[in-house]
Amino acid sequence: MKIIIPAYEPSEKFLDLIKRIKDLMDMEIIIVDDGSGEKYQEIFKAAEKLGCNVLRHNINLGKGTALKTAFLEVINSGDSEGVVCVDCDGQHSPEDIQNIAKNILNYKDRMILGVRKFVGKVPFRSMIGNKIIRKIFELVTGNYISDTQTGLRGYPSFMLPWLCSIEGERFEYELNLLLKVKESGYKIIEIPIDTIYDGNNKGSHFRPLLDSIRVFIPMIKFSAVSLLSGVLDFVLLLGIEKILGNLFVAVFLSRLCSSLFNYGCNRNLVFNSKGKVNSFVKYYFLVLVVLVCNYVMMSLFTSTLMLPLVLSKVITEAILFLFSYISQRKFVFN
Repeated sequence: MKIIIPAYEPSEKFLDLIKRIKDLMDMEIIIVDDGSGEKYQEIFKAAEKLGCNVLRHNINLGKGTALKTAFLEVINSGDSEGVVCVDCDGQHSPEDIQNIAKNILNYKDRMILGVRKFVGKVPFRSMIGNKIIRKIFELVTGNYISDTQTGLRGYPSFMLPWLCSIEGERFEYELNLLLKVKESGYKIIEIPIDTIYDGNNKGSHFRPLLDSIRVFIPMIKFSAVSLLSGVLDFVLLLGIEKILGNLFVAVFLSRLCSSLFNYGCNRNLVFNSKGKVNSFVKYYFLVLVVLVCNYVMMSLFTSTLMLPLVLSKVITEAILFLFSYISQRKFVFN
């Protein structure tokens, strides 16, 4: 078992963390100096004297790249049951690190997340940011993870090649792992850990908004595909009607073509559900359900609630957009 700590411009307290880990457990510590610069070399040299294996980047390449550098080091050594990834800012106690290591051995086929409870003196930015991202993550992916931003994670050794294959160079990398873990066939287990923030979390280089934007990408792609499908439907409707002079045939063919385009893009680009043939039947069943719901809701809004037609259409489409996205994610392409 090895401990991996990516470090960028660490404080002197970093050495205290290393000493406390060394006092508690006998595991190799791999530190990646992610381009911290000459000013911080004394800290890394001191870490080497404490027995740590320090790998160095000449320039700052990001946390994701630093983790991959360490993963490759472990793969090449070929002598580890797994790795525990730890932040360098003192947010993780040695006791929690040890507990994650034990759980790698207990759950050899799973990704281990050390999840915080966010109680006590928690910086407002961290508490609110985590809650917002957690809810959005659940909405977009259908997976509930109580702490999407935790840096204390455990991975069994067989996962390391997969970890190296996931895109991401900076903080978005760890979020990418959570986005990809389910479709890759891996499972997650959450282990409660202490919530520790030193100095109002000033040592963290994490940017909640910018580094979490990745979570929105599936819904953005879904929206783009829906928009393109609508444009295609409109263009085909005009073209076919002009050629054939039959509105019913034009509506039918344009909707058929646009729905096939929508299905293919969502299957292959948005939900990455290649190879699941039964999704075709599920998709067109959903199309039928959405069509019926569209008519029922429009009738309700215009006839019963007496809302204007345009407003009724906007409300209906907004509701059905979310319904369609969630249904395709959980039912059609799951």
